[in-house]
Amino acid sequence: MFLDKVKIECKAGNGGNGVVAFRREKYVPNGGPSGGDGGRGGDIIFKVSKNIDNLGEFRFKKKFKADNGEDGSANNKFGKDGHGLIIYVPKGTVIRNATNNKVIADMVEDDEEKVILKGGQGGRGNSHFATSTRQAPRFAEQGVVTKSFELILELKTLADVGLVGFPNVGKSTLLSSVSNARPKIANYHFTTLTPNIAVVNGFGNSFVMADIPGLISGASEGAGLGIDFLRHIERTRLIVHVVDIAGTEGRNPIEDYYAINQELAKYGEKVANIPQIVALNKSDMLEDKNVIEEFKKELGLQDNVFVISAFTHEGLDSLIECVIKTLAKLPKVERLEIEEEEIDKRNLRQFEVRKVSSGVFEVDGELIFEIMKRVNLEDMASNAYFQKRIKNDGIIDALLEIGLQEGDMIRIGDYELQYFE
Repeated sequence: MFLDKVKIECKAGNGGNGVVAFRREKYVPNGGPSGGDGGRGGDIIFKVSKNIDNLGEFRFKKKFKADNGEDGSANNKFGKDGHGLIIYVPKGTVIRNATNNKVIADMVEDDEEKVILKGGQGGRGNSHFATSTRQAPRFAEQGVVTKSFELILELKTLADVGLVGFPNVGKSTLLSSVSNARPKIANYHFTTLTPNIAVVNGFGNSFVMADIPGLISGASEGAGLGIDFLRHIERTRLIVHVVDIAGTEGRNPIEDYYAINQELAKYGEKVANIPQIVALNKSDMLEDKNVIEEFKKELGLQDNVFVISAFTHEGLDSLIECVIKTLAKLPKVERLEIEEEEIDKRNLRQFEVRKVSSGVFEVDGELIFEIMKRVNLEDMASNAYFQKRIKNDGIIDALLEIGLQEGDMIRIGDYELQYFE
């Protein structure tokens, strides 16, 4: 099943915990702390694969989690780092933060990879907290616990040339005539339900051409196949607008031309401004050749208009030659602007203080919870370390500024302490 947009949930691995341990060798008096550090959690990594052309593999599997880091152990042994998780996506995949729709990555190169979520840092063992006055610390850090994030994966086909036009105008036949592609071809509307991509070789050059599923009037509002495949035109550098000049469907070729361009314009200025070459197809079925001149005159088009028959191959060489020359003058497709470099960014200096009632104050924020993870408040030395930190990091000063007085209660999560100078 072809899938070009999906929402998934990803979580990097948690960091392993540091441990509290002491050396106990028989002949080593006063061995001291020997708690090892926890391992780092695994990253979530996205990588472009040449073997995938859509997001169908995410149809059923939508949750991804990297391995956690292992806890440290005694004798200063570090825990193992968690294995990173590589998620393979097709070329042209845009990754967005589902919360704010900001672009995190635009995967446009073969084998390109990007770390989207970083694993949590491992906690430090108690050996890191030994000082001349605190020789036997009985506390260690917990590893960083990572958060889950929802991501939107959106495939925007990367092709030099996009074939657009009403259903059944011969786009798939044209693609099969100029390349080795073998798309499904039938005489009914919406035979093509997914973009077909192929490499076209000619005149010593090559380019990638995509057959975009048929548009109809109202496509930008959801008619027909809707806007689901209009996004695939955004990446193309050049549009070949295929028109059924013989009117085999009973439609007017001129009206078709205007209608398709109107839908492109409604979708966005960027798409509307993509250069076009017009291919007047099914000329082998045309009885009155004057229709061709009437078309050109009505639209004021003379250059970059080619009379072709994808069925008999009439005019295809001239069309391909013009495409190659035009592409040589056009810039390469630029990446989308990255709007959010890091979605799990933490400000470990951030904290908030507030007065909740008379004599009661609350503290929260990344800084205070980071400190709380490092301490064992049942241990005297660890408690002393905690009190020193909240003073040195400015938390007490901030509380004093909003009215903290001696004897008042400070609430930090489930922990409460009374303030005395």
